[in-house]
Amino acid sequence: MPITDFLERNAREFGNDVALVEINPDVQETRRVTWREYELIESNPTCQYRREITWSVFDEKANRLANMLVSRGIQKGDKVGILLMNCLEWLPIYFGVLKTGALAVPLNFRYDAEEIRYCVELADVDVLIFGPEFIGRVETIVDDIAAGRILFYVGGNCPSFAEDYDKLTSNCSSIFEKRNLTDQDDAAIYFSSGTTGFPKAILHNHESLMHAAIVEQKHHGQTKEDVFLCIPPLYHTGAKMHWMGSLVTGGKAVLLKGVTASTILQTVSDEGCTIVWLLVPWAQDILVAIERGEVKLSDYHLSQWRLMHIGAQPVPQSLIKRWKEVFPNHDYDTNYGLSESIGPGAVHLGIENIHKVGAIGIPGYGWQVRIVNTEDQDVQQGEVGELIVKGPGVMTCYYKNPEATAETLKDGWLYTGDMAEQDEDGFIYLVDRKKDVIISGGENIYPVQIENFLSKYEKIKDVAVIGLADARLGEITAAIIELKEGVSCTEEEIQEFCKELPRYKRPKKIIFAKVPRNATGKIEKPELRRIYKSENLVAAENQA
Repeated sequence: MPITDFLERNAREFGNDVALVEINPDVQETRRVTWREYELIESNPTCQYRREITWSVFDEKANRLANMLVSRGIQKGDKVGILLMNCLEWLPIYFGVLKTGALAVPLNFRYDAEEIRYCVELADVDVLIFGPEFIGRVETIVDDIAAGRILFYVGGNCPSFAEDYDKLTSNCSSIFEKRNLTDQDDAAIYFSSGTTGFPKAILHNHESLMHAAIVEQKHHGQTKEDVFLCIPPLYHTGAKMHWMGSLVTGGKAVLLKGVTASTILQTVSDEGCTIVWLLVPWAQDILVAIERGEVKLSDYHLSQWRLMHIGAQPVPQSLIKRWKEVFPNHDYDTNYGLSESIGPGAVHLGIENIHKVGAIGIPGYGWQVRIVNTEDQDVQQGEVGELIVKGPGVMTCYYKNPEATAETLKDGWLYTGDMAEQDEDGFIYLVDRKKDVIISGGENIYPVQIENFLSKYEKIKDVAVIGLADARLGEITAAIIELKEGVSCTEEEIQEFCKELPRYKRPKKIIFAKVPRNATGKIEKPELRRIYKSENLVAAENQA
């Protein structure tokens, strides 16, 4: 059963009910805008404080896109890239692509122009749908990617090198002739990277998407009355698959653009949100704002908020303890998954197991989990090994990368690269990662990319980038820099040089020291983490 069947059912049974709401705190509420701002809203619908669509409109918009794509020759198995910030158009576009039998290919909105080009070519994208935030980046590479590809633009003032999505779809039928899709048909390509920083294209079928939706509803007991607040980016499997619990039940979901403690609480209050998925920094920000008196809980209607859950990064136990002190009636859950396992749910704590905070949990609904040694044998309880998972949500393969697929998929088991152990009650705890990926504020940061960039600086002889513990972000990037002999350099010089990097990739800590390498020339990152862990943990504890 394809995931699009849920949308079509919701349009039939709950057609007049609100499906999606978009809140944009950066825009004044419509009732307060000036006449000039009204003109802006007319020319650019995304420039509104609040927008919403019903389930019937959601399905109609998906159908219009599907018909438009088919009219342009898009067939089953073709690929459609989606490069948008979170907005009301995002999910109808995604489902319109799936209805045609084409593959949806979400792109990280943090990608620079070269990363966009690389991923578009790697995934054999036939159509790229992009928004106003990406005009400059797409224009930079348009000569490289335009040949043989169709570019559609979502938003006002369509650039000359693209076609206007809104005008084209408005002329298409809102009824789409259903395609015969099976569970094993390809559905989507997501991107992930290892420590090399080069994205891999992860291929999933319709069974994967359907399983993710069922898992989310099962884990959190969502009903039609629940209202889900979605803040993380929809290009990520985590955000979208958590939203799919609302898809299964026909419930309302709210997309919040822009995140502060006050906007989160205001949105929960105004929209009656009952389930909120947060990243660690956002939960930290809410608690700090309350402690400082910057927000007062009495100003908001929050009694309906029943569940807060966190994923995408390690969760400090102290954070959840503080959260429960402030919100004693909240259920709590944490989820573990990878893009290769269609996001959250392969392992989850379970709302009934808050006494086990610190663990990532137990196997999720429909999932099998093992912890194995280097000989692929199950380790004894309490021993550390590699976590591997198996279930309907495991990827089909790394697209066009059989070597990486063979290393990661063995007899249906997905080797996660994460080291874990299991306690006497069967709860799994992450110990360390084989991979050196740094997870900061829920975003993956790839050390090699930063190392390659810094190595271009004329005063640097060698450089290593590692992650260090941080109370708010989970981890921060630290650059250990070995200078060339006889030269001097300051932290300010390095930070100035790093302004060419996206802000989230810039090292938060600069350490001038020797970079140790082993006999084969590899950087000894475990040794660096051991050296600098202690002093940074003290700083992290002081922040908590």
